[in-house]
Amino acid sequence: MEYIIQTHQLTKRFTLEPVINQVSMNIKAGEIYGFLGPNGAGKTTIMKMLLNLVKPTSGEIKIQNQSIIATSYEYLRDIGSLIEYPIFYEELTAYKNLQLHCSYMGYKDMNHIKKVLDIVGLQQSEKKKVQEFSLGMRQRLAIARAIVTKPKILILDEPINGLDPIGIKEVRELLVMLKQQYGMTILISSHIVSEIESIADTIGVLNHGELIEEIPMHSLRNKTHSTVEMVVSDTTKAKQLLEEAFNANVQIIDGTTLHIQKAYEKPSTLTKHLVLNGVDVNEVETLHQSLEEYFVNRINGGKQNA
Repeated sequence: MEYIIQTHQLTKRFTLEPVINQVSMNIKAGEIYGFLGPNGAGKTTIMKMLLNLVKPTSGEIKIQNQSIIATSYEYLRDIGSLIEYPIFYEELTAYKNLQLHCSYMGYKDMNHIKKVLDIVGLQQSEKKKVQEFSLGMRQRLAIARAIVTKPKILILDEPINGLDPIGIKEVRELLVMLKQQYGMTILISSHIVSEIESIADTIGVLNHGELIEEIPMHSLRNKTHSTVEMVVSDTTKAKQLLEEAFNANVQIIDGTTLHIQKAYEKPSTLTKHLVLNGVDVNEVETLHQSLEEYFVNRINGGKQNA
């Protein structure tokens, strides 16, 4: 398995207390890695360490099998990034800003600039000065600058900030396209689970500077569960019937309501079994645990049943 970004016990202290505490993360080549955590969890600090903007106190960083030290810089040619609030030459146009960026990155294909501006939805604004841009337009330009040189790796810190719902959808589609068509590896941070879950291949959950979970998305979906809620005429008898027949985990919520977990049969099968054995079923509903609920629980220290 090829990892393009790895950290081993990465730690950063600005005072005695670590801001980042022994984080070991592994990002596969060609995947979208979603970095999730509340504001202040340390996501930006880790991204800055990957880009050598902040030096680690201890631990190791390897990018494309190269160990990164304080003086490393050549590896940055293969990385596009958006960290915190993007800075531009305000008196210059969007096109000119990207042209300058390509020049100092040593990228020669200036014809690619117009294509990238079109991709991020700024084709009508390429001649407008950046000082006239809205927050959302600046964010689109920052994404354009990150991808214009066709880097192998994208590091994007909260890239949907300032975007409207249409813009957010377009960014999601753009990132998937960059992965599929260009094979880019993308590390994207957010504190909004719903904006990550639809595109990420792997999730890393960071809280208080510690990586509390790193898990493939397909495994994560298997860990979240559904609960079947039933309103029945006899909860005690229904509980006994379901546990004996299906080895289900059944809880009596009140005098008429059951919650059934780990029931691998369809709700219709459970209902039929109860009715055939003399229990009336008045209501049936499937309650799904969302990924957002799962992450909130993990960040708050809760345990999940697999």
